[in-house]
Amino acid sequence: MAQPMQPPGKQDITGLVLAGGRGSRMGGLDKGLVEFRGRPLVEYALDALRPVAGAILISANRHQDRYAAYGWPVVGDPLPGYPGPLAGLLAGLEACETPLLLALPCDTPFATSELLERLVGALGEARAAVPVRGGRLEPAFCLLRREVRENLAGRLAAGDRRLGAWLASLEPARVACDDHPEWFANMNSLEELEDEQP
Repeated sequence: MAQPMQPPGKQDITGLVLAGGRGSRMGGLDKGLVEFRGRPLVEYALDALRPVAGAILISANRHQDRYAAYGWPVVGDPLPGYPGPLAGLLAGLEACETPLLLALPCDTPFATSELLERLVGALGEARAAVPVRGGRLEPAFCLLRREVRENLAGRLAAGDRRLGAWLASLEPARVACDDHPEWFANMNSLEELEDEQP
């Protein structure tokens, strides 16, 4: 009788904080460095990743020295002009030295390591694992096998920058997360940061 597949260990996983966006809905501010409850948003993402990932990368195109001060390598987009999260994922996959890359955005301060552990536990033999809420993928959070790097590079080279469509094409493990909608609350504007209640 075949043994059940063991979930990957921390040593198999590199975390990736996606902080490379233009920040257009925040007046051009670098979202990862905007403070929420007295801390830069990027710190919440790092806190979520540390229990799950043995190494961490930060995808950032601006203020790379400030991100580097957290002690982890910083990677910039391989394409110019802020081409979106797919480019950040590709940069992470190219720099990743572990079999798996676990990504989350920098602007979701209520996401926790429990969410990320669910993705790790659900991967099985799939090429990716993605949370699902209300029947829809939450594509900014994803666990990827490093081997999808060439697939992603080809997608970007063809001019397709749709994150959700690319992840769906990988036939990912879908991880139900309807029980924690707060994990996916993202801070898209300064008004949202100010209005969010403790």
